[in-house]
Amino acid sequence: MEQHHFFFLTKLFEAIGWGGFAHHYPQVVHSWFVMLVLIVGALILGKGLQLIPHKKQNLLELIIGGLEDFMLSVTGPEGRAFFPYIATLFLYILVSNLLGLVPGFFSPTANINTTISLAVCTFVLTHAIGIKYHGIKYIKHFFGPVWALAPLMLVIELIGHLARVMSLSIRLFGNIFAKETILGILFALAGFYLAPLPILLLGILVSLIQALVFTLLATVYFAGAMADAH
Repeated sequence: MEQHHFFFLTKLFEAIGWGGFAHHYPQVVHSWFVMLVLIVGALILGKGLQLIPHKKQNLLELIIGGLEDFMLSVTGPEGRAFFPYIATLFLYILVSNLLGLVPGFFSPTANINTTISLAVCTFVLTHAIGIKYHGIKYIKHFFGPVWALAPLMLVIELIGHLARVMSLSIRLFGNIFAKETILGILFALAGFYLAPLPILLLGILVSLIQALVFTLLATVYFAGAMADAH
């Protein structure tokens, strides 16, 4: 008989007749939950914005302002055009990573399909930004500065750009999957929070770092697409 992990959301979907879908695609179900958390959180923190900020508004401005300053330090003022994507990407990955630290829940980013989807979206947007800023001249990015070596550089650049998808997706998936696996083993052997507490703290750190790394690399790719070819 096929064994399934116990997830609260899976049980909820079983109650409404979608148990089969939830068992086969837990990453999708938990992605929906992460999106719900982000939407509700944005509505709560963004409600009643005013000139003199209150505590919730201060928290919101700290998060959004910090992300914006971080991104603009890499891209310059032109980066504001795609700040919504970067902010959404960071918050989604961070909440997804942290979700797996809660017993009975699963990190969507511990599934390779989720991380590949994020990497492909970033890959497509990178080249959309390049075409937007440079038009047909964007192709110069792939031929290098020496035209005699253009065919070789084209192959190298294509491989390098495609490798970005693999690098982004596998790095995030591997780290979060390892975190989930280690925590699962410790929970089974030593209970929920006593023995695994140091690993939980390490899991929080890993979750934050991986969200920052993915976002930073995406920002660097965007900045490279905006830069003039040499």
